[in-house]
Amino acid sequence: MAQPDEHAGPLQKTPLYAEHIALGARMVPFAGYEMPVQYADGILSEHNWTRTHAGLFDVSHMGQAILQGRDHAATARALEALIPADILNLAEGRQRYSQLTAEDGGIIDDLMVTRPAGEANDGRLLLVVNAARKEVDFAHIAARLPSSVRLDVVEDRALIALQGPEAAMVMERHCPDALGLGFMEAAVLLVDDFPMQVSRSGYTGEDGFEISVPALEAPLLWARLMAEPEVRAIGLGARDSLRLEAGLCLYGHDINLSTSPIEAALAWSIQKRRRLDGGFPGAVRIQRELTEGTQRTRVGLRIEGRQPAREGAEIAAASAVIGVVTSGGFAPSLNAPIAMGYVPPAYAAPGTALEVLVRGKALPASVVALPFMPTRYHRKS
Repeated sequence: MAQPDEHAGPLQKTPLYAEHIALGARMVPFAGYEMPVQYADGILSEHNWTRTHAGLFDVSHMGQAILQGRDHAATARALEALIPADILNLAEGRQRYSQLTAEDGGIIDDLMVTRPAGEANDGRLLLVVNAARKEVDFAHIAARLPSSVRLDVVEDRALIALQGPEAAMVMERHCPDALGLGFMEAAVLLVDDFPMQVSRSGYTGEDGFEISVPALEAPLLWARLMAEPEVRAIGLGARDSLRLEAGLCLYGHDINLSTSPIEAALAWSIQKRRRLDGGFPGAVRIQRELTEGTQRTRVGLRIEGRQPAREGAEIAAASAVIGVVTSGGFAPSLNAPIAMGYVPPAYAAPGTALEVLVRGKALPASVVALPFMPTRYHRKS
């Protein structure tokens, strides 16, 4: 699991802090906030509940912002100067995952970009960035925008994620229109008669929804969702084990300023037009890596036995160190330890036998295809 941070200065609280305390959450410092790492039932129970029912997550520490230009084309081009995704052709009511890239092709942060539905001439794009990077991200973006486009940081909204195979059943009672959304679609919908930004997305590998809600209304929505028998509150611990099973990157661990999107096996997030045309920071390196390959690549590892390998453990082949684990832990859904890390491409094929060095002991491991668990996103046919 990602470790709690050492944050200088007073910790912030999300609009749902009192709800976490009332539920008996164990609170830890994380990205400058006091956040629930687990509740009374524990991480294992919370993980399994989300895989079988519906888990409710407070992700209000994430950074929300609005890019505003005179029209969609102007705003899209301004953002495309900072990220490698095709935003110009992003359809209304759709989301796209991308990365803020540095001039050398490293990753400043990963983020979600949404083009609001039904407002073709509005010129807005909605951004969600990682909590630990939001101050860096917003300063980086604001300093590089043309004068015709502005960045408005959203300070008065919470963000709630409802994830799991019964999430849609629960949402239907509070927002029937949400069931019309497919994976990575978003719209402003009435949730219990309040207009809220709803997307069908999340970071667990399960079907689910993320709801951007005014901060003052967040406790009421949380309470109403928690009243449903299918729903339990889930903390950061299970959020981390769920995203690891889904093979999803965690910034500061699997991706950072030293990794490129191609090394991180995120080439799928760069659409054809951007691959060909470039025009984003780090394009020279990224285009070269797309053509010529990389010296290392992110892979999944299944480790024999019961002992997990944590971040920083060395990966070896024939007793020679070839890479390092960037995320690792015990996968409750697989009842086995798993990890992600970087190795040379010659060792990246599924089935390749490797070793992971844990406390001086070499644990047998094998490369497996990501994700570790099949995803269950709701895709429209």
